[in-house]
Order: sequence, then C-alpha cells, then structure tokens
Amino acid sequence: MSLLALFCDVDDFCQQWQAQQPKSLPRVSGQRRRQPGLSESEIMTIVIHFHQSGYRDFKDYYTKQVHVHLRSEFPRLVSYSRFVTLMQRVMLLLWAYAQACCKRCTGISFVDSTALRVCTNRRIKRHKVFAGLAARGQCSLGWFYGFKLHLVVNEHGEALAFTLTPGNVDDRKPVPKLAKALFGDMGYLSQPLSKTLLEHGLHLIIGINANMKNRLMLMSDKLLLRKRFIIETINDQLKNQSQIEHSRHRSPINFVINVVAGLIAYMWQPKKPAINWSTRDAKALALLP
Repeated sequence: MSLLALFCDVDDFCQQWQAQQPKSLPRVSGQRRRQPGLSESEIMTIVIHFHQSGYRDFKDYYTKQVHVHLRSEFPRLVSYSRFVTLMQRVMLLLWAYAQACCKRCTGISFVDSTALRVCTNRRIKRHKVFAGLAARGQCSLGWFYGFKLHLVVNEHGEALAFTLTPGNVDDRKPVPKLAKALFGDMGYLSQPLSKTLLEHGLHLIIGINANMKNRLMLMSDKLLLRKRFIIETINDQLKNQSQIEHSRHRSPINFVINVVAGLIAYMWQPKKPAINWSTRDAKALALLP
C-alpha cells in the first residue's frame, strides 16, 4: 500500500475522532501551549510506515529515510528527539485506530498468544523501564520477561481483536472478551472456559494433552484444528517483519506504540496468510459428521 493511501485513511479517522471529542479546556493565563510541527495523522503515518519500510531501527528509518527521501511528503519535519516526544501524544489515538481496523468475524476464528520479551533473562533483575508492568511468564520456548500479545484472526488472516497483558497472565483469562468462535492450542484447555463460551453460543475447539483421556471429536473440527498454523504464521510475521518485539525500549508508552503500529502495518498488508479453500470445500466440511 502507498504512503499516500495510508495517510488519507489515518487522517480521515483522526478527523472523525476529533469531531466526536469534547472541546478542549480553556488555556490557563500565562500557560504556554506549543504547537507541534507535525499533525497527529502525520505522526501516526510515520510510525506505521516504519513497520512497512523494512528498517530494523526506528532512528535509522527516521534519519535516513524520512529526513532524506520523505521531506516533500512531510514538509514540517522535526528532529528525531522531538519526534520521539511527539509520539507519546498519539498512543490513545493509535490504539483506537487499530481497533477500528479490526475486521468482523466470519464464523471461524483462531486465537493464540505470543511472548513479547523486553529484555534477556540475564538482565531481568537490572531492568527498570518496565518495573511493575512486565512480569515473568512461560511459553513454548521457555521462560521470558515481558508481555503477551493475545490475538484473534479469521480464516482470511484478518485481525479480529487483540489485547496486551503482562507475561504471567493465563492465556485463558482474556479469551471471553476476545472470543468470537475459536480454535486454540492446548494452552486454552479449560472446561469452565469452554462452558462459559458455550453459554454465549461460541464453540471452543482445542486438542488434548498426551496425559489426558481420549475423547471423540468431529471430523470437521479435527480438520479445522489442523489449520490453526495460520495464526502462528501471523505471529511470526509480526515479530520478524513488523518488528513488534525488541529490547531497546526506553518508555512503556513507546512500547505500546511500537506494538500497535506493527499490528496496523500487518492489517494493511495486501497479502496475508489465509486458508485456501473454496465455497464447495466449506459446504463439504459442514456435511462431515
């Protein structure tokens, strides 16, 4: 997607958002209110475009790409240090825009969580940026210190809902707020959770552990459960292409901005991981016992 199309969509959302917000409070006498050189929509566009650019470091992107090649698109550019300060003003707006970009459920959804490490395990005791916010957690790759991104997607690879929690939060806890109709991994095994979702008309489909008793499962459910690799592929793209995980954060606000902007960049991705099936396949699957 082009930079112009991204900016137009972000700017339209910002205008709608500002129209719904109450008027700002009157300025106190003698109080200085400095106007930023960049608008909120321009700041958001730059932050999102970084995750589409292929750069690994935001400072390199801003100084070598934006300042050199994008001056005509952003004529009122500010210095890098000033831009880092301005980024914090758009955190709430960026989160709201990401929620607006989420799609609707199409009947089948896949849920998973991925670890977002904020430092190596050797530096946990010395880490202070996320003190009181991050926590130790465990995933399939071992112990980590940081947060978890809980993501729900449909069979087309489109994001339906997401949330952030500390690393020690159980994967099953955010599910009732995120769930539509889910296929999850064994980390979501819970009879109370399945019962709660069933009361809302949602069917949670998961595998079983090796130490559990065998149980019958519909062939259609078993075939669809094999397709949950789609969300694991998406999590891999978010980390390796959108770069939502790194250990160079100096502010919790910038951490949230980086994660949400990476999610938005993925949502604007023209080609997403998807399950390749036709309408005929879906009808045949529905007829299976």
